[in-house]
Amino acid sequence: MVETSETTACTPACTEKNIRMFVQNLNVHFGDNHVLKEVSIDIICNSITALIGPSGCGKSTFIRCLDRMNDIIPSARVSGNIHLDNKNIYDPDYEPFDLRKKVGMVFQKPNPFPKSIFENLAFGLRIHGIRKKDEIDKKVVKALQAAALWDEVKDRLHASAFSLSGGQQQRLCIARTLAIEPEVILFDEPCSALDPISTSKIEELMITLKEKYTIVIVTHNLQQAVRISDYTGFLYLGKLIEYGETKQLFTNPKDKLTEKYITGRFG
Repeated sequence: MVETSETTACTPACTEKNIRMFVQNLNVHFGDNHVLKEVSIDIICNSITALIGPSGCGKSTFIRCLDRMNDIIPSARVSGNIHLDNKNIYDPDYEPFDLRKKVGMVFQKPNPFPKSIFENLAFGLRIHGIRKKDEIDKKVVKALQAAALWDEVKDRLHASAFSLSGGQQQRLCIARTLAIEPEVILFDEPCSALDPISTSKIEELMITLKEKYTIVIVTHNLQQAVRISDYTGFLYLGKLIEYGETKQLFTNPKDKLTEKYITGRFG
């Protein structure tokens, strides 16, 4: 069930700040459990925004609100506004299918389809209405190149996606998302199941991708947030405690709770 406030247009100030998405007074309930509480945040174009906080604080719930994945949970109730390109994505006439063309998601564990490397990308393109073989071929190659995977798989495109290593599978999932050419890419702990070398490749890839896309990442790895993000939000017990430029938040946090968390004196 979704409850939305009256839609408001993006202000000139928002345009000047180059905001891709902005969230206003977001609340999420699962049954009687109030998971997110009055969260408001601006997500800046062509940047990486990291969400940090202890387990159960609402990070994944928040990121799933950005592409309305919580809609499939019967007990979920969402109130507030999330604007993308000056439109509230929770308006009744905003179709989730249209939203997910603009906002892609990469999950914690690689989840390739039980198909070939090529078909993992081509399948999604066909679902989105692309039928011409030449166009599909071009988009598959372009996405694999963008995900820094093309050179590793170009000679075995028709091999099973499960023949790839874990890190390669995650980059394949990133390529699958890139193939539909979204505006925003959400990463929900994309490196938690990967070794340090694969993690480094994913991080380097995300830094490259922000030149074209806006990225939001949930991470438990504070060092990762420092390495790759431009902005960081700290969530605790469903509330956004602090949000700002990553360097400022980690070197001079404004809130004592943030300071305790990032210095390991939490709890």
